[in-house]
Amino acid sequence: MSGAFPIESGVPSEPAESRDARAADVVLTPRRKVRVLFINDTARNGGPGRSLFYILRFLDPSVVHRAVVLPRPGVISELYASRGVTEDLLFENDLVENPIEPWNRPMERVDFDAPFPVRGVRAVGNVVRATRALARLTSVIRRGMFDLVYCNGTNADFAGGALARMSGTPAIWHVRYTSLPKAVRGVHDRLAASKGVRRIICVSNASAQLFPHCPEKVRVIHNALDVAEFDFQGVTPALRKELKLPPGTVVFGSQGRILPRKGYAEMVQAARRAIDRMTPDERARVHFAVLGDTPEDIRPDHLAECRSLVKALGIEDRFTFLGFKDDVKPYVADFDVAIVPSVYPDPLPRAVIESMALGKPVIAFDVGGVAEMLKDGTTGSLVRGVPPDVDGLATQMLRYLRDPALREAQGRAGRARVERDFDGERQAQRIQNEIVHASGLVASTSVT
Repeated sequence: MSGAFPIESGVPSEPAESRDARAADVVLTPRRKVRVLFINDTARNGGPGRSLFYILRFLDPSVVHRAVVLPRPGVISELYASRGVTEDLLFENDLVENPIEPWNRPMERVDFDAPFPVRGVRAVGNVVRATRALARLTSVIRRGMFDLVYCNGTNADFAGGALARMSGTPAIWHVRYTSLPKAVRGVHDRLAASKGVRRIICVSNASAQLFPHCPEKVRVIHNALDVAEFDFQGVTPALRKELKLPPGTVVFGSQGRILPRKGYAEMVQAARRAIDRMTPDERARVHFAVLGDTPEDIRPDHLAECRSLVKALGIEDRFTFLGFKDDVKPYVADFDVAIVPSVYPDPLPRAVIESMALGKPVIAFDVGGVAEMLKDGTTGSLVRGVPPDVDGLATQMLRYLRDPALREAQGRAGRARVERDFDGERQAQRIQNEIVHASGLVASTSVT
């Protein structure tokens, strides 16, 4: 890829130990356990919190002390606590998730319609809250004698850059975005280049393009998962039973947050066009299913809009939005083909590797970091993404509907690719090496 940042390859001017930190078979050992404060900037369910879970799960607790800060209890804190992936789980209620959120509770969709003066007062108050949170976290870092702040998410990166300056403790950014509002880009770039931000881990080459001014800090390490947890043989399928689908139904499925940029309106439109080109027999044995919802702190409710579109297009009997599912595996296990319809530069959607891990071929628009996971013609198909080729998506739906051998072969290839390239344990070792290196506590380097 032209202009791509290296993955597991060294920048010529950097120290040898930094180059070694990228290799999966190299282990950096610290002089003592590295105390790390992980900051996840949202309590709601989503890719960043889930991805951090797999990092925490596979970090060696004898090497890294894992303390995690979240804005409030929620789905993610319950996941972390139930699986025992942290030594300390902390809550900082003044970590602001939305600039106009109320001061005493999480943001709700109705809050967008609050009178302008109310929203203005909340915004000013939230600046005060955020400042107070940074002061308290600085105290936590100093009292806890943390060696490193690990920032997971957009707001967390800004907070971590400020904390590095205030506390003198270095930070790692884990970047899971590909664009920023112009109003904050200048501050973001200055923080990224600052001395306190030691490493910038990007989930894809697409997100790494944000840092042409400090490429020596950038490491591209893709998202990963627990390969054993996503073993199809250990998952009990649930979708076909729940929807009472007849035997032989071919299911095109998708999972994710239901937002306009995630392309679900385009998926609905493609389904309508594909159905129009099917024979009566094909129409009788196809179904489209989507898992997920629109978070309460995002407006409009795009899930409601998509359901209305399904009704308007007359495909209610063939297209179902099932809402949020805490565990998507039993549903994805019943997909025949996975659709990832993002229409913006999606950094590295987890839905791609989750589907491939469960042996499903993936059809996706060619945007962002999708092509860094999905090999066109081998583990699925890429469709032109700019602008989104809805007709092309419909054509691919028909192709996979009519070719069960293609579905099976690409599903197997997807599972093999995940085992080889997206194993959580190997990716966590790379990240652990970066943690040890950024902390300045490297004692030795060994090859396994």
